[in-house]
Amino acid sequence: MAENLVPTEVKDDVVVSMEYTLTVDGEIVDSSEGDDPLVFLQGHQNIIPGLEKALYGLKVGDSKAVSVEPEEGYGIRDEEEVLEVERKEFPEEIPLEPGVELDLRDDNGETLSATILEIGDELIVLDLNHPLAGKVLNFEVKIVDLREATEEELEHGHVHLDDEFEYDELDEDFDDDFDELDDDDDDKKDNHK
Repeated sequence: MAENLVPTEVKDDVVVSMEYTLTVDGEIVDSSEGDDPLVFLQGHQNIIPGLEKALYGLKVGDSKAVSVEPEEGYGIRDEEEVLEVERKEFPEEIPLEPGVELDLRDDNGETLSATILEIGDELIVLDLNHPLAGKVLNFEVKIVDLREATEEELEHGHVHLDDEFEYDELDEDFDDDFDELDDDDDDKKDNHK
């Protein structure tokens, strides 16, 4: 990789800085407006597949409207991911209200995100689907900067952002980014995330 080479377009292994607005069902659900752009390593599944594919070839200053179907976004809604859990399993400090999002651990120690759907006297209904599963995602994006990735970034598969914090890799669902930018210890995940 040539040193000091500035990429001219979005391609694999390029660090992309992008402003975005995400609209779902006619409602804005996330935006970088008034905040730093989203920064990610193209071609390394740091963002949802449908959006990543649509960015190839864009140059600094280019804007684009991108519509992402559920299959290439947060996936199809799976009703088997709706579970009933006994109310006594929940610690008292957890606010039991519909719409509350929780991080749970499964038997293997993996962290799962869940949303409370219903509260019963004995059972709580949880939805393990991503909140945007089954939704068409409409993005308005603008490429604001491109740069070559460092060797370390390429080795790790994600962007490192100077002294502020280290980028945490996004899972394939782009969970920790577009829908939870402001929920991550007050640090935006520029993946977050």
